Amino acid sequence: MALDPLLDDRGTRIIVCCGAGGVGKTTTAAALGVRAAERGRRVVVLTIDPARRLAQSMGIDSLDNTPRKVDGIKGSDGGELHAMMLDMKRTFDEIVEAHAEPERARAILENPFYQSLSAGFAGTQEYMAMEKLGQLRARDEWDLIVVDTPPSRSALDFLDAPKRLGSFLDGKFIKLLMAPAKVGGRAGMKFLNVGMSMMTGTLGKLLGGQFLKDVQTFVAAMDTMFGGFRTRADATYKLLQAPGTAFLVVATPERDALREAAYFVERLAAEEMPLAGLVLNRVHGSGAARLSAERARAAAENLDEGRIVDQGGGKAGLRGSPATEPEREPEPTDLATAAAHPVPEAAPTAEPAQETDVDVRHLTAGLLRLHAERMRVLAREQRTRDRFTALHPEVAVTEVAALPGDVHDLAGLRAIGDRLMAGRMPSA
Repeated sequence: MALDPLLDDRGTRIIVCCGAGGVGKTTTAAALGVRAAERGRRVVVLTIDPARRLAQSMGIDSLDNTPRKVDGIKGSDGGELHAMMLDMKRTFDEIVEAHAEPERARAILENPFYQSLSAGFAGTQEYMAMEKLGQLRARDEWDLIVVDTPPSRSALDFLDAPKRLGSFLDGKFIKLLMAPAKVGGRAGMKFLNVGMSMMTGTLGKLLGGQFLKDVQTFVAAMDTMFGGFRTRADATYKLLQAPGTAFLVVATPERDALREAAYFVERLAAEEMPLAGLVLNRVHGSGAARLSAERARAAAENLDEGRIVDQGGGKAGLRGSPATEPEREPEPTDLATAAAHPVPEAAPTAEPAQETDVDVRHLTAGLLRLHAERMRVLAREQRTRDRFTALHPEVAVTEVAALPGDVHDLAGLRAIGDRLMAGRMPSA
């Protein structure tokens, strides 16, 4: 998968990084933002990660609901990078303030049920992420928005939240609570028949009289805004289906993460949302891949037992003699063989070298076992990748080699960006 053309394409206005939790979505989103900005785009990265790693890696003390410019970007042609972290409650407050008259807005913001709803109602965070995305796109201040989707139990929550909230607002329970508020006063009391009174009385006992009153007050105040929520949710959903949007599914080469990625790929196809491809993150590699796990393990066992590792066939001869072939770089298999082969006795020295030889032998055996374990990891990752590509051969894939440490600054994000574009460990 070629990502630089995607970033350079001015028709690409939104990139959504999605996937299971803990696969590196935040780092991937930040790395894409840095690279796009340094290639001339005006970028804003929207993260929903409460760990604040994005702020730290960009050299910002903290992020909030307002985009902040990132210093140190080596942009060209006016490239800039801004970053922000979604404040779920503040975004909800802004919606109320923008779409309700001051007196009604104040009544809503002070309502106890609203305060609970805006701070932690199931799906609110995902819905507010969609709202914030719509707001950023409407401002037209940035030509590329990179979204890091919420760290929820299922990555699909980001797509489902608008529909779930719309169902809640259209639900029978809400309509029941709205009925007395719509009729109002004594007329409302006449409207409520005996059965309705018994039902609200029962709800009052189950939920608490004050809680039920808070909910009814909230519903009455929000009544005129419910349609706006649904309209904006529908508009943002269509924005995600538009040609200017690209989804990147992020996963690690682990069975559970790729199973979630496969599910997401199928869901995006069903929803007709544009998938750019799969970012396979934290892929392991080896500089001695030709030395198999079995051969490395056998060499380690021979070293521990003081035996000689079997040698392959080859030409014999003295160094420098005509029969000797030109020198070459040792192969990994040669290194394993030589590691366990006895070293010819050297001239006597002042101090014995027996203890040093034993230490070197044990150290070499340990390194060979580490290599054998690494090769088993590589084989397991390859099987997992092959299983995914067999199920979804149409999905473009780029592999990101694992870094030796955590990403904590712009240099680290640039390194991730290089790996994203190369699809493997950079050669230099």
